[in-house]
Amino acid sequence: MSRVLLIYTGGTIGMGCNAKTGTLEPLRFDQLSKQMPELEQISADIDVHQFAPPIDSSDMTPRLWAQLVRIISDNYDKYDGYVILHGTDTMAFTASALSFMLENLTKPVILTGSQLPIGQLRTDGKENLITSIEIASAKHDDGRPIVPEVCIYFSGKLLRGNRSTKINADGFNAFDSFNYPHLADAGVNIVYHEEYILKPDYDKPMTPHFALDPNVVVFTLFPGIQDNIVRHVLDAPELRAIVMRSYGSGNAPQRPWLMQMLKDASRRGVNIINISQCAEGTVEMARYDTGYQLKNAGVISGFDSTVESAVTKLMHLQGHYADSNIVRAKMNQNLRGEISLRNE
Repeated sequence: MSRVLLIYTGGTIGMGCNAKTGTLEPLRFDQLSKQMPELEQISADIDVHQFAPPIDSSDMTPRLWAQLVRIISDNYDKYDGYVILHGTDTMAFTASALSFMLENLTKPVILTGSQLPIGQLRTDGKENLITSIEIASAKHDDGRPIVPEVCIYFSGKLLRGNRSTKINADGFNAFDSFNYPHLADAGVNIVYHEEYILKPDYDKPMTPHFALDPNVVVFTLFPGIQDNIVRHVLDAPELRAIVMRSYGSGNAPQRPWLMQMLKDASRRGVNIINISQCAEGTVEMARYDTGYQLKNAGVISGFDSTVESAVTKLMHLQGHYADSNIVRAKMNQNLRGEISLRNE
């Protein structure tokens, strides 16, 4: 039997109703397991590591990402796969961060959760958890795992973690990966799309990374954006990178003040990553003159990256490289299957 480590961080899947306030609050994991006796029927040897106390995913931090990496790396030789129970609000950020922090991952790390607490009659949590454990323990005939990467499993879909984003606040279909196919679809059977799954080098060890530099900001362009507001953001002395959500295929207003500010920040060593506000598609800055001007201002393409992936990739790279030019070069590389490279 495969051995799976179940890491319970918190989230809706393990929530209960406070009798006094009527609001949801985290349960202890022993209460969660009592709500789900089906765990004993799964054909895998499951151990549990619980965050104490459980956290709401809106309180997730880089320090806790490093804690997750430490748990996985310290137990890497003991288990065939890992399932992380996590709140949905920041699940895509955590999945993206872990993908960069676990270099040459050769085992499945599956994040899942639910939109309804597991104790409620109509919960989606039981299916999400059971299928995630099955995927984490699934192997080829040669004993190698079928899905050796960081993924999100939710509502019948297995998604690459650093391609995923939350799309629905209250529907069971909470996540999708618009710019990359599903790695598997779960119905009566789990159908793996192996042509899309990463193939690690099994001759190399998994290398955990813990350093993260969160001096990144995300800002969205919109009609009427004001120069004095943008100036305050760009002039912050601690700022090392900006994820700029532009229009369409990477366009921005042709305002001289904006281009000058971006150029000055870039010359100062601030890396500016251009990603689209659109859920689907890629940045092509050579396509229109407005995008070309951004390129001349020192802005670099984020290709078809999600916000979550761009932010956590920058944090990871900034945590390891003081030289902004190295960070800039590596942002244009596909490190963990997070972007589809195209000629600019």
